[in-house]
Amino acid sequence: MSDVCNTGNNIGESNKSNINDIKEILEYRTIAVVGCSTNPEKDANKIPRYLQENGYRIIPVNPFASEILGQRAYPSLVDIPDDIKVDVVMIFRPAEDVPSIVDHAIEIGARAVWMPLGIRNEDAARKAQDAGLKVVQDRCMKAEHQKTYF
Repeated sequence: MSDVCNTGNNIGESNKSNINDIKEILEYRTIAVVGCSTNPEKDANKIPRYLQENGYRIIPVNPFASEILGQRAYPSLVDIPDDIKVDVVMIFRPAEDVPSIVDHAIEIGARAVWMPLGIRNEDAARKAQDAGLKVVQDRCMKAEHQKTYF
């Protein structure tokens, strides 16, 4: 599979996430992917698929799909059954959608929020951090996984 993440020097000083937080988040095993795509050509499918192939449990969140990557898809984070403990909420949605998703991540007791390349929302990130969640913005989880484990 080709690398869908640009891992060049695109990380500005204001965008550096704490490397220890990133490594800790990569140890979490259950990831709810909000905006997970049914289209295998989109990053919102490729990246969760890569993570699934590398031992992560992926919980797709997409109101327009019943199944993605062989897993049941849920319409929203709050529709995921309570017996499924979500560690990380990965957000493949526009930045303006992030605040309500962060609210739901806090509500379900997630431990972290991850926003892929190109997605940032400082106010939502601050709210998540104030609630005790770890936050990564504008970083590719696949690339961070590869840097850490390969």
